[in-house]
Amino acid sequence: MRRRVFTSMVLATTATLALSACGLDAGSSATAGRETITIYTSRPKGITEGVVKKFEAANPAYKIQLLTLGAQEVADRVRAESGRPQADVWWGGTSQQFDQGAAAGLLEAFPTDVVDRVPEKYRGKDNLWLAEQRLAEIIAYNHDLLNPDQAPKDWDDLIKPEFKDKILIRDVAASGTMRSIFSSMIYRTFQTTGTPDEGYAWLKGLDANTKDYTANPTDLYLRIQRQEAPLTIWNLQDIMLQSKAGVPFTPVVPASGAPILLDGIGKVKNAPHSAGADKFAAFLLQEQTQQSLAEQNYQIPTVALSQEPEWLSTLNLKEMPVDWKTVGSKDAEWIGYWVQNIKNRG
Repeated sequence: MRRRVFTSMVLATTATLALSACGLDAGSSATAGRETITIYTSRPKGITEGVVKKFEAANPAYKIQLLTLGAQEVADRVRAESGRPQADVWWGGTSQQFDQGAAAGLLEAFPTDVVDRVPEKYRGKDNLWLAEQRLAEIIAYNHDLLNPDQAPKDWDDLIKPEFKDKILIRDVAASGTMRSIFSSMIYRTFQTTGTPDEGYAWLKGLDANTKDYTANPTDLYLRIQRQEAPLTIWNLQDIMLQSKAGVPFTPVVPASGAPILLDGIGKVKNAPHSAGADKFAAFLLQEQTQQSLAEQNYQIPTVALSQEPEWLSTLNLKEMPVDWKTVGSKDAEWIGYWVQNIKNRG
């Protein structure tokens, strides 16, 4: 009898430790009378935690458990767990990543009343994923180190000799944002030449000017704030949020245009808590939630808003034309080449 009790205690302890090692809140699943919804996300914690707090207040029957990773890491984890899904919601990622996930059978559609909140042009094939926002990719600089005249005005300025060792970049392979920016730079000439060679040459020039590749966005922000280098390329929303928090960032919308990604949400196929996943998506994609995210967190929603936020109406955002279907089909090849032949070789 003692051996059975001891074995049960060991198994319970092991399960708790395993859950904690994954970066999840082990205590939340034990909350009496509340169903736990597990969300894998690449969205910034400053946004996700605010949404989760409001959702739980409005839906006391549910508890959210978040695991925050890079966008590509989320996609890889959902794929690895497809035989026995652990997550209910995949929140944050590019259209390429969600399209690949849908093609691999990793997703199932939300209910019609949730799907209908998002315009058709912002939905994946068979409505298997929904774009929550449009995410502009831009240049940013530390305005304590550079003034507006010194800062680059367009993408090609970044490979000029004067910016040698003045650029920090979030490590590319694990980041959906960076993979999309780099693929967009290749696509600029690929669309007319049919070859990525000129794009690779541009990325070699960028690598030559890059001081380092940071492990994650937080490290990127801290190192630019510490004045290790004045420049980066990243998404507009995060740059503006950091600026709001006091980081000396100034965004630059490139003169030739900014690639604008679709950042999405999907329900994991055979999710353990399917009804909870639907409930969360309905809350996230309601106008009230998206209006708040637009006004307070610089989000460009796909959901129609009654009133456009003032910051967006004055931004003068110019979009760079990118065929994301083509980029999605070439992403693995292009980024693989960059990793093997360009990174840290400048």
